Amino acid sequence: MSGGIDSTVTALLLHKQGYEVVGITMKTWDYAHTGGSKKETGCCNLDSFNDARAAAVHHGFPHFILDIREEFGDFVIRNFVDEYLAGRTPNPCVMCNTHIKWRALLKRADAMGCDYIATGHYAKIRPTEGGRYVVSRAIDETKDQSYVLWGLQQDLLSRTLLPLGGYRKSEIRHMAEEFGYPELAKKSESYEICFVPDNDYRGFLSRHVEGLEQQVAGGTFVDKSGRILGKHRGYPFYTVGQRKGLDITLGKPVYVTEIIPETNTVVLGDEEDLERSEMLVGKVNHIKYDQIPEGFEATIKIRYRDQGTAGTLGYDDAGNIRVHFLQHAKGVAPGQSAVFYEGDDVLGGGTIHRYRSGLPAFS
Repeated sequence: MSGGIDSTVTALLLHKQGYEVVGITMKTWDYAHTGGSKKETGCCNLDSFNDARAAAVHHGFPHFILDIREEFGDFVIRNFVDEYLAGRTPNPCVMCNTHIKWRALLKRADAMGCDYIATGHYAKIRPTEGGRYVVSRAIDETKDQSYVLWGLQQDLLSRTLLPLGGYRKSEIRHMAEEFGYPELAKKSESYEICFVPDNDYRGFLSRHVEGLEQQVAGGTFVDKSGRILGKHRGYPFYTVGQRKGLDITLGKPVYVTEIIPETNTVVLGDEEDLERSEMLVGKVNHIKYDQIPEGFEATIKIRYRDQGTAGTLGYDDAGNIRVHFLQHAKGVAPGQSAVFYEGDDVLGGGTIHRYRSGLPAFS
């Protein structure tokens, strides 16, 4: 229970349905140690804790705060920093769901004798005749969060309830009012990274890696042929697809098309230079099937808000998934998540591998 509308309505819906509910609020990070120019917001501030506890107390079920700051810092924040230093663009929400929140919550559920864990994510989970559990898109396409759940393994999915997947956000707001929480229906939602509340990841990196700006200063912008175009402030401060904030004038809009950390080089190009016909995806988690048939045609999402691109899937000798897009995909960013869909069902997902200069990581 974050104190927001979705997790609160989830808890109250389950309570109304007769489940014996225990509310858990996770403290994942400490604002005092992350810094930034914006006040603490989101799910880890005292007001949110109090809102969650108040709802639980009012409806007669227990509430606890689970401190997972150490685990979160050791994995999610460290991974976030390491990925940028490796020239990749991380997806901390996916990493947090996959490696921290579900596992930590399930451990607490086991200790308390709970059968299931539940969250306010907009997605669905169902069992199949073959005994596997499948994640699928929520009814409300504008709120669907199946993309960020690709890393959940079968033992987690088998014990997870996602009550909101069958509702639209407007219905959830109406339920909040019916439950007596009209203020939740009006509460603003944060789409920022929780531990970077000012949305300045560059400042975050500078604060967490001593001397980083001096270490990476003086790198070069080049075009796709290798011609030097100018200097930049350091490769970790750029992401594939970035157009604004490059501080270079070339007489036309240009985009970051590749990042080469070994030489502190950032490649710039035209919008069409962001298009890719293939990519390699590693750290794969299979959900719907234990193995995807060679040449299977799927819809591939490479960003949370991506509409998806049709492509065929296969494997390389190391078990990575090779994706061949039937139409070019734009802005494939190493480090981001690629999620494969069969209709509304999640086949699985993984992490996009980086590219060689101008080419995918395989030929």
